[in-house]
Amino acid sequence: MGAVTALNILLLGKNGQVGWELQRSLSPLGQVTALDFDSTEHCGDFANPTGIADTVRALRPDVIVNAAAHTAVDKAESEPEFACLLNATTPGVLAAEAARLGALLVHYSTDYVFDGSGNRPWLETDAPAPLNVYGRTKLEGEQLIQQSGAQHLILRTSWVYAARGGNFAKTMLRLAQERERLTVIDDQWGAPTGADLLADVTAHAIRHLAQRPQDGGLYHCVAAGETNWHRYAGEVLALAAQMQPTLRLKATEVAPVPTSAFPTPAQRPHNSRLNTARLQATFGWQLPHWRDGVARMLAEIL
Repeated sequence: MGAVTALNILLLGKNGQVGWELQRSLSPLGQVTALDFDSTEHCGDFANPTGIADTVRALRPDVIVNAAAHTAVDKAESEPEFACLLNATTPGVLAAEAARLGALLVHYSTDYVFDGSGNRPWLETDAPAPLNVYGRTKLEGEQLIQQSGAQHLILRTSWVYAARGGNFAKTMLRLAQERERLTVIDDQWGAPTGADLLADVTAHAIRHLAQRPQDGGLYHCVAAGETNWHRYAGEVLALAAQMQPTLRLKATEVAPVPTSAFPTPAQRPHNSRLNTARLQATFGWQLPHWRDGVARMLAEIL
């Protein structure tokens, strides 16, 4: 084994679900400068692309990990320009700076770049056709990074959750303690993916790409298995009751309903399944089942 060089890493979006976990997973790799939109010493605000470019020029990182984004899917419909700035324009500027420096750029994208048709897990080579502003702006961000000439790793993921902050499981547990009957969508399919898993995959990938830069590019990264929101809710409540027998759950019925029962400003894809064969084959990893991560997260919050 050759000597391992400590990396100079710039992490953006440090306080988001994935960013918070990245602060942990990246720390053994070298010096991490972690910023968010309200950081004062250096600009980490994606609404200020010039400031972001200045930050990269000042810090000269070996690796830039971008966990910042406009992720309010419904809100993006009413503020498309702002969503485009955060999800496309600034990542494009970041990529141009990374290319100039010879730095690796790690960026996260979404299953929302697809139209959610069919029931086959999406491949990296499938044609994107986003249904909403969030998906369109995230796709544009991917394309700007790919066109920049920067060495990059783009990880498309879906249904991200973390123990920290709000998530679907916490909402279900709260509602199940307040109501006797819950209604949950059963016609959207995907794999709940932990922010901790994404952060660990990122750290392993950075190490791998330091040795094999040719393995960079676009990959799908989600936990193994698949479920819908209704089954996910059922699993969460069953696991919670098992782990915490004293938990008082009022809900005796969790009823399946179609997406149309919950109209939202942004149209949601029905099929968010992502095929991860390329990631697992290239990096030699096995992705854990989504249930494992959800059980661990519940053990942490209960």
